[in-house]
Amino acid sequence: MRNIGVILGLVVLTVAGSAQQPAVQESMSRLSRSAGEELTRSTAELNVLRDQIATEKLPLAQELTALEEKLANLRREHERVARLVDAGNLELPAIQSEIKARKDELSYVANLLDEYARTFDSKVNVSELQVVGPAIESAKQASEDADLSMQDKFQRQMAFADISLKRLFDVVGGMRFPGQGVDLQGTVTAGQFAIIGPVALFRASTGGVAGLVIPQTGSTNPLIRPLEGALQAGIASLVETGDGLLPLDPSRGGALKALVQKTNLFHIFEKGGPIMWPLLIASILALGTVIERFVFLMLERWRRDPKAQDRFFAAVTRGDMSEAIRIGTESKFFVVRALAYALSHRENSLASALLYAQSQELNRYRRGVPILDTIITLAPLLGLLGTVVGMMGSFSLIGGDLNAPGAITGGIAEALIATAFGLGIAITALLPFNYLNTKMEVARHEMESASTQLELLVQPQLAGVMAAAHDVIPTPDKDARERASFLASREAARRREVELKLKREALQRQMDELELELGQPALPVTATLAQGQTRKD
Repeated sequence: MRNIGVILGLVVLTVAGSAQQPAVQESMSRLSRSAGEELTRSTAELNVLRDQIATEKLPLAQELTALEEKLANLRREHERVARLVDAGNLELPAIQSEIKARKDELSYVANLLDEYARTFDSKVNVSELQVVGPAIESAKQASEDADLSMQDKFQRQMAFADISLKRLFDVVGGMRFPGQGVDLQGTVTAGQFAIIGPVALFRASTGGVAGLVIPQTGSTNPLIRPLEGALQAGIASLVETGDGLLPLDPSRGGALKALVQKTNLFHIFEKGGPIMWPLLIASILALGTVIERFVFLMLERWRRDPKAQDRFFAAVTRGDMSEAIRIGTESKFFVVRALAYALSHRENSLASALLYAQSQELNRYRRGVPILDTIITLAPLLGLLGTVVGMMGSFSLIGGDLNAPGAITGGIAEALIATAFGLGIAITALLPFNYLNTKMEVARHEMESASTQLELLVQPQLAGVMAAAHDVIPTPDKDARERASFLASREAARRREVELKLKREALQRQMDELELELGQPALPVTATLAQGQTRKD
């Protein structure tokens, strides 16, 4: 295009120059020709360029069209993706909430299944655990095993749920299944169970053992409690063939449970074991002794005669010893009778006679008390022996069949029953024992008071007799009173010595009992007579 302009300029200049200068016309024509040639050549080049451009323009246009179409597609895809992203951003909170709700739902269902598995064994009869026990344990372990995936846990729990549903359909109308039970002797027996409502029955395959099923703590093998009479045969036929007498219980098992747990003193005595026989003998001895002692005390209370005692002391005061001895001999009151015996032997030794008579009468009160004392000590020891024997039997079973805990608990129950009976006998015998000791102390106090009064009345008369024997007229002077007081104090010291001796023996017995209970040797007990008190060496 620039060449064309140059050429046109030259033409114009040529035309202008020709008009002004004819001399230059020729040169201008040359220039015009060259310009024309140049123009022709340029036009040819221009045509060639146009053809080339036309040839190259179509592919470029096609490529441009394809790129523009691709760009439009990409824009549309971008817009679609952008819309999807926007929609996803809007739906993401809802999806997250839905996921959380599903997780919570799964956790709730898992907790329900776990709780159902943990409490299922308490809702069914213990005999059914022999059938569904493995599934229950598998479901329980699924929730505790951290290595299991959620899918495995649900598979185990759902397997247990399927078994429980199958059991539900089977139990409608009653069901029977094989299993093992424990008889009253602790022997594990194979047989067949039958569950009808809340009642579970069992019949052994051999031996004819049949009865109600009683749960045992810590064992899947229940205890078989037989019934009596026609019910026993009906249970065996019902479990074996499905036809027989069924023990009807409208209280949903309460009446049968009360029937099974019903017991009496004879059954408790049998469960206590062989040690119950010595305890029975001890209780009979204690009861007989207590009855005999109470009868004795009632008779002694009926024989009390304070008036005869007053007449006796009145006769002694008058100096009529024969009348006093007659009154004491005829009286049934033990105090007056002992005083009469001592008065009849006053010539030898009034104090010794009083001590002897007092000892004889108190022996009547003391009779039977050593028996009660022995039983009070012996009965708990026999109960302890029963405890040891029962525990030995229980521990001997631990190394054997652990599927029969009834035998183990039976031995412990035997031990506890023997101990309870021994303690009961000792406690029951302790009350009358203390009561008899109290009555014996009251009788001793009465004897000592009456003996002291008799000595005070008789000593002046004996002093007068001795003075008359030496031709001395007794006078109530100061020396006689001092001598009578000395003799009275000496006899009181003797009585105090005897009393301390008795107390020392009683204290020694109590310490022997403590030695037996504590297993330690008791300290010897001595009495310090000079000080009038008891001490331990």
